[in-house]
Amino acid sequence: MGEASGSAGFSRGFRLVIGLAAAVVALAGVRAVADIAGPAFLALVLTVAVSPLRVWLRRRGARPWVLVTVPLLTVLLLLVALVGALVVSVAQLVALLPSYAGQYQRLLDSIAREIDHLGITQEQVRSAMSKLDPGSLIGLVQSFLGGLFGVGSALVLITLLLFGMSLDATAAHDAVRSLRASRPHMVGALGEFARGTCNYLIVSTVFGLIVAVLDAIALWIMGVPLPLLWGLLALITNYIPNIGFVLGLLPPALLALLDSGPGAMVAVVAVYSVLNFVIQSLIQPKFTGESAGLSTTVTILSLLVWTYVLGALGAILAVPLSALARALLLDSDPVTRWAIPLVSGRTAGRP
Repeated sequence: MGEASGSAGFSRGFRLVIGLAAAVVALAGVRAVADIAGPAFLALVLTVAVSPLRVWLRRRGARPWVLVTVPLLTVLLLLVALVGALVVSVAQLVALLPSYAGQYQRLLDSIAREIDHLGITQEQVRSAMSKLDPGSLIGLVQSFLGGLFGVGSALVLITLLLFGMSLDATAAHDAVRSLRASRPHMVGALGEFARGTCNYLIVSTVFGLIVAVLDAIALWIMGVPLPLLWGLLALITNYIPNIGFVLGLLPPALLALLDSGPGAMVAVVAVYSVLNFVIQSLIQPKFTGESAGLSTTVTILSLLVWTYVLGALGAILAVPLSALARALLLDSDPVTRWAIPLVSGRTAGRP
């Protein structure tokens, strides 16, 4: 009796250490099967994202095959259109980059002259910068294009997973609701996760589209090549918390520098900064709120962890995946709910 009591009396700090160790092992396992886990998580998030459409159809008495087909086709059409547009645009970029070899070399010479007075010779600068010649840039873009084709090949797996999840979605929803009496905390946590994730994805998509269209129009007016590609990039990076704006800004700014000089680059940075500040910093948060239930610090850590585990797809899905982890590990268990304010950055009782 005393031994059992002692084993059950581990300190909270010890249990925390054990929990963190288990999380590290679990994440290492997920990283080992990232080619499967990434598409599976994406399919899950997309299934949750179209759940309001499924609920709307069900309330209007739609047949079971309609509840499966309409949300599935909606998601697949959006995915195919996005991947197809990106592949075509990046292919155009690969064909365009070699024409900027001369501008790139003149830029290197200009940089070398500017820093020559610091005691660094032009030969040293050229030697260091030669590793970033246009050929290496083309190689990076080609690798990115190959990654897009990899996503395209993963569409088969994603489609199968989406089909299975769409078939099970209605039954799973009813099964979770049937547990409300016996597992109220779990049901409430999953329901809050679904609502918050839908809100986060819908708002991020709407405002991402607004920013993408405005960015593409501005780049087209300024004469920056491939404005469609950079608009699509702005849309995708809008899902990446905190650093997405920078990732979406750098490629068009650098291309504007090579194409038209420093003035064009400054103009691109200024336009992106104004649009980001007004739309993504002032307007969007009023609609998004704290839907994900994650503090800024936890969001940044989530971005780092999920990018390491799942790659670029993990960066895009970082917020929904961390929200799911919070729902399963904290919100669903009264014993661990004390940690919610630490994760959300809000004290108990605050909206």
